[in-house]
Parts: sequence; structure tokens; C-alpha cells
Amino acid sequence: MGYLLMIFLAAILTHNIALTYLLGMCPFVALARNLKTAFGMSIAVIFVVTLTAAINWPIYHLILLPTGSELIYYIVFIVVIAASVQFVEMVMERFFPPLQAAFGIFLPLITVNCVVLAVSLFLVLREYTYIQSLVFAIGSAIGWMIAIVVVAAINEKLNLVGDVPKGLKGPGIIFIIAGILALAFMGFGGMVAIK
Repeated sequence: MGYLLMIFLAAILTHNIALTYLLGMCPFVALARNLKTAFGMSIAVIFVVTLTAAINWPIYHLILLPTGSELIYYIVFIVVIAASVQFVEMVMERFFPPLQAAFGIFLPLITVNCVVLAVSLFLVLREYTYIQSLVFAIGSAIGWMIAIVVVAAINEKLNLVGDVPKGLKGPGIIFIIAGILALAFMGFGGMVAIK
């Protein structure tokens, strides 16, 4: 149980997928301008990352490895991710149309968001069990959510104050905020570490 907590905390803090590995930067930069949109996208990412990890682990360990077909796991993972994103898009279109409209092109782009694929690949590389995989997936997605929501909140506050130089508005200030946040998260380095 302690190892699961360590995996979860490390995925959120010290091995934050956005701030440590710089994955998922396209939607991160594009959606970190509005707190509401960033939060909504984060919920969609949490759902998709967890769902794909829950599906990809058994496919890899129970089908691809026993049949000697592990060479095609990239393709299989991408197909599962695309199907999961399509499912989320259909649910959002049905129940949350304004939020889906706010995402625009970025909701379908979760399919190619490297965070989703990276989590599934890390599960294979790190040889996690099924439960460890789910804990890692949820932790990674929550870590991405924390990063984008904090950056969006700070960015909105800076825009309200109006002290951001013209040349830094937009992606420039978002990367600066993310860099400072990454330094802050590095402070947790001695607290948790995972293989």
C-alpha cells in the first residue's frame, strides 16, 4: 500500500508529466489561458488517461505478450486512445455542449496528446502491475491537471492586473509560469521517487 501511495505522489509531484517530462504542451499552452476551460480539459484528460491505462495494460499483458505480438503495442495503444477520446467526445456533446464548444479542436486532439500515450508506454517500461498502473495513470493525469489549472489561474490573475509586458503575453508568460512551477515541484524531489 505504501508503494502505491509513493507511485501516486511521485506521478503528481516529482515526476509530473507536464512539468518534468514536458509532455502535453500543445493543449497546455493553448488552454492555460482560461481557468474554466483548463479545468474542463483536465477532467477529460483524467478520464481518458485512466480509461486507456485500464484497457491497454490487460491488452498488452494478456493478449500481446502471450501471443508474441508485443511489437505492435504502439498501434494498439493508439487505437484504444482514439476510441476512448471518441467516447468522451460523444458524452460531452450530449451532456456538456458549451464545454465541448469551448474546447474546439483540442478535445479531438487528446487522441494525439502525448500525455495519454506516454502514460501507457510508461506502464510497459516500468513493468507496473495492473493496480500500480491505474494508480500511476490517475496520478499522472491529476499532476497534469494541477499544472494546467495552477498555470491558468496565475495567468488569469496576471491578465486582470495587466502587468504582463506585451511581448510576453500568451505562450511566453505561460512557459515562464510553468518553469517557475516546475522549480517549485522539484522541491518535492527528496520526498518521493519512483523507478
